[in-house]
Amino acid sequence: MASQGEPRMLIDGQLVAADSGKTFDNINPATEEVLGPVADASASEMRRAIDAARRAFDDTDWSTDRGLRKRCLEQLQEALEGEREAFREELILEVGCPRLITYGPQLDGPMDGALRYPTKLIDEFAWETDLPDAPGPMGDPNVRRIWKEPVGVVGAIVPWNYPFEVTINKIAQALATGNTTVLKPAPDTPWNATRIGRLVAERTDMPAGVLNVVTSSDHLVGEELTLSPKVDMISFTGSTAVGKRIMEKGAATLKRTFLELGGKSATVVLEDADLPTSVLAGLGVCFHAGQGCAIQTRMLIARSRYDEGVELVKGALASVPWGDPQRPDVMMGPLISAKQRERVLGYIRKGVDEGATLALGGARPEEYDKGFYVEPTLFSDVDNSMTIAQEEIFGPVLVVIPFDDDDDAVRIANESVYGLSGGVFSGSLERSLTVAHRVRTGGMAVNGGAPFGPDVPFGGYKHSGIGRQNGIAGFEQYLETKAVAWSKS
Repeated sequence: MASQGEPRMLIDGQLVAADSGKTFDNINPATEEVLGPVADASASEMRRAIDAARRAFDDTDWSTDRGLRKRCLEQLQEALEGEREAFREELILEVGCPRLITYGPQLDGPMDGALRYPTKLIDEFAWETDLPDAPGPMGDPNVRRIWKEPVGVVGAIVPWNYPFEVTINKIAQALATGNTTVLKPAPDTPWNATRIGRLVAERTDMPAGVLNVVTSSDHLVGEELTLSPKVDMISFTGSTAVGKRIMEKGAATLKRTFLELGGKSATVVLEDADLPTSVLAGLGVCFHAGQGCAIQTRMLIARSRYDEGVELVKGALASVPWGDPQRPDVMMGPLISAKQRERVLGYIRKGVDEGATLALGGARPEEYDKGFYVEPTLFSDVDNSMTIAQEEIFGPVLVVIPFDDDDDAVRIANESVYGLSGGVFSGSLERSLTVAHRVRTGGMAVNGGAPFGPDVPFGGYKHSGIGRQNGIAGFEQYLETKAVAWSKS
């Protein structure tokens, strides 16, 4: 099925092809068909985009004119809403995300809030804070003030699983705080980013170079952002392995980093929980085929109710509507690529080899001869030391682990290098909150709550990252702090 995506990049205010004229194919993961081309940039185009962002920060008043920033972001919001349905169809095609999910976190949720919240903060944020007057070093009275100023040039590197949501949150906060930005989308899902680039060029008053969008099939083109001394900050969402590389390569220029990385989050179901309701949290592994860093892929069930819980979650997973993402009832579509499918199947084989019980699924479905599908998969009799309980699979795979008491549940939940999200269910809110306090993770869903939104800081402990996206904490991440004082005498 052909589509009409934007093949051009945005560099220094112009919609351009690659200097070489090269393109790469955008592939539909549900059908394996080519959707169309997009510009395949080299390092030279990335360096040109970095230079443009540097000039826009240093030579225009973008960093200081808050009224201009607010107007441009409001124009972009209007432009995005005008092409909402085009974004929806494009995301289904290039991401393989089910249509159902585009009405939530894939599109409508971030489109309705991600830009509006930081745009509102442009007027409401405390850009200057007065401290009480105090004597200076020589005893003379000083007026003291704290200023918040933009970091400078931000390199934003985006994954393929929720590309619009991650992109719009990054650029909204970076631009609202007065930074200029070079966006590098994942090569698997480029069109939503190039569409944003076109809207910025055609529908806003944003100065040239404030936002640049560079597409490439070569992941190392994005590393130019990490290496360049002209880039002040990297905002990266993706794997922990790549996040570590960014920290290492960025050390030479003391690059500030925001890293939102992997997860192996646990749902804790205590013995007094409403079991049939609680185990439905396990359906999260089917949401967009488990391709989400914050999905709770370990389910911890009290040993006294373990067998009952396994049967309930097995029945729930077996009833999940999955398949063609164009169907309005589908919760789970394909994985993003053949490479990702083989990675997930490799983990499933590893789970069987290490002694876990494959209770459901675990294979490529016979009814789909095209598309990168894997069946909803459930493992029981899992020990937390197993590979499938420790490593991020990024597929529709749930592992169920028994525990003895609250202390044992907290120990297992924390026995991970990750700490991104988690959940707890109990018949007692007080007991749930006590467990939530003890789990070392950046977010906890208590009795079915959802700590997520443009005003909620999102990020993780340990190997799940550094910093937070969204909320005041996410906004301040793109700001420097300057202390100033002057003598009253």
